[in-house]
Order: sequence, then structure tokens, then C-alpha cells
Amino acid sequence: MTSLSFLVGVVGNIISVLLFLSPLGTFCRIVRHRSTEEFESFPYICTLLNSALWTYYGVTKPGSLLVATVNGFGIVVELIYVALFLIFAPPRIRAKTGILFGVFDVGFVAATVLGTQLILDGEMRIDVIGFLCAGLNILMYGSPLAAMRTVMTSKSVEYMPFLLSFFVFLNGAIWTLYAVLVKDYFLGVPNGIGFVLGIAQLLLYAIYSREHNNKSSKTSSDELENEWQIREPFVSSSTSTNMDEKNHV
Repeated sequence: MTSLSFLVGVVGNIISVLLFLSPLGTFCRIVRHRSTEEFESFPYICTLLNSALWTYYGVTKPGSLLVATVNGFGIVVELIYVALFLIFAPPRIRAKTGILFGVFDVGFVAATVLGTQLILDGEMRIDVIGFLCAGLNILMYGSPLAAMRTVMTSKSVEYMPFLLSFFVFLNGAIWTLYAVLVKDYFLGVPNGIGFVLGIAQLLLYAIYSREHNNKSSKTSSDELENEWQIREPFVSSSTSTNMDEKNHV
């Protein structure tokens, strides 16, 4: 069972790395256009906070090295994403991102580490950190709800990248399995919720990407029909002229 849980944990690390890297296309677009457009910074603020606390949990709890390593990688990646938002976002969004970063990713993390180190010890410290991580992991998985709302109102999946939704689904599934194997409910509950939300995002993507394809097909069909209607009078006129010439002869 230990070797199986380790293997699942390694697979979970790989999938989590892919999840952290999945928005690369989005940020290449941001850098290329030098604008964050309609993209939200809040999911990346939440993921950075989540990664920081899970790293602290993995370092604090014995036998949780796999949790600490992958989330340490996540801290580095998410810091880069947030920095790009601070560089390329419009002034209002930049100010909002800076405030959220200062409150959650600096203030909250520092308060958590100091509070648990000075006040708590042993299993109580691990439990408190675990509860915080579980709650924030749910928040992280729920943060794309803003993007899902944008998809439903705009009827476009442009601002909900498919790869991100897909790896949220995979990440939730594999870490839920790992949590069951090692009997870690702090990992299991939020990742189970993430698994369900990942399914919801993929369903939403399938619905609205299909609608978009149907609209594109209808638009192309309408354009061809209009073009035929424009050309038809010329065909009719030409045919009529030929008939008149024959009758005249």
C-alpha cells in the first residue's frame, strides 16, 4: 500500500506540475498583446496562497514530502503569473491584484506561519494548518467559477482555457485517490470537490464550444446563401438575354 500511494503521489506531482503550467498559453497571449484583456487575476492569487500553505503543511507533517515539493514548484510559477498581471493589467486591475496579493499571499501566509509556530504545536498545529489548506483548496478550485459565469453570460469559452479545466479535473481525481490511500482527509475533501468542479467546467466547455461551432457553421451557410442570392439575378439576366436573342433570330 505504501509503494502504491507513493506511485500515485508521484503521478499526482506530475499532473499538478502540468496544472501549474497549463495557463502558459494564456500568459504568452498576455505578453504578446501586452494586456490582460478580460482574464481574471483572482484564480492565480488563490493558487499562490494555496500552494504556499500546502508547502507549509507538507513541511510540517511527517511523510508529506510529495505534497511540499510540488507546491513549492507551484509557488514559483504562480509568482511569475501574478507578476505578469501586475505588469500588463490596466491600472484598476493592477491595483486590485496588488491589494489581493498583499492581503492574501503575504499577510495571510505570514500570519498563519507565525500564529501556528508561536501558539500551537504537535498534532494540533498540523490539524489547524490542514483545515486552513482544505478550506483554501476549495476556494482555489472554486475560483474559476468567475470564469464559468463569464462563459455563460458571453456564451463563449474564450476566457476559460480548456487545458486548465482539464488538468483541474485530473488533479482533483489523482489527489483524491492519493488521499484515500494515505487516509488524509485534509487532502481528500477539497480535491474531491475539485474533481466535481472540474467535471462541471469540462461540461460547460463542451456545451458552449459546440454552440460556437454551430454558430460558425450557420454563419458560413448564411454567407454562401447570400452570395448565391447576389449572383442569381446575374444568372437569370444572362439566361433571359440568351433566350431573347434566340427568339429574335
